[in-house]
Amino acid sequence: MSAAFHTLQVLLERAVAERDQAQRALVDVMARARAAQAQADTLLQYRGEYEQRWSGEFAKGGSSVDILQCYQVFSGRLEEAITSQGQRALQAELRVEGARARLAALEMRVASVTKLIERRRAELQRIAARQEQKFGDELSARIARQRSPQGLLP
Repeated sequence: MSAAFHTLQVLLERAVAERDQAQRALVDVMARARAAQAQADTLLQYRGEYEQRWSGEFAKGGSSVDILQCYQVFSGRLEEAITSQGQRALQAELRVEGARARLAALEMRVASVTKLIERRRAELQRIAARQEQKFGDELSARIARQRSPQGLLP
């Protein structure tokens, strides 16, 4: 095996390792994105329940100004949390897309190096076949010369 072929094998091993690492990173980023989205969904659900509960309380009447202020302050904080978590979920989804793009590029690299190795292997096989054919032709010629009287071909 030639040094160039060995270098290609090392390059392939490295490319495969990078691709495998990118696959693991994608799985991790996807899990984080799902968790961020789940948390955002939970906050949205909680806001709906909170508003529904307090709507009932306000409909009864008799709520003090202090209770109304507490509701508004908490609603504001809850809205900030929802916005913040929504941004985190969006950022996580962008990281997923980036990880997918990186994985696709690395898969393309592995495929390219594999194809290059296949071509090199085929080229080496063609060279070996030509050398074998040449050796066989030369051997046949020598045998024929040895069989003929005076070493000449008939």
